[in-house]
Amino acid sequence: MTSCNTICYNRTMRKIINISLSEKLAVELEKRVKRGRYSSKSEYFRDLFREKLEEEDLWKSVRRSEAEFRAGKGKLLRSLDDLS
Repeated sequence: MTSCNTICYNRTMRKIINISLSEKLAVELEKRVKRGRYSSKSEYFRDLFREKLEEEDLWKSVRRSEAEFRAGKGKLLRSLDDLS
């Protein structure tokens, strides 16, 4: 068995980035991390970014569905039975 060092922390390659925040945003970020949901500022931003990506994917899906509906490919559902 090999000893674990920092390489074992996470096998996913990570890229370090730096951002600058206004004092107001930095204080708010600290508050959110201290509340305990996030163990670090990095974890907060990773979660925030994942949520944003999911939101964008959802909106793309909504826009595709709207376009299909406008093209006459949609079906008006009056009840759950209409799904089948």
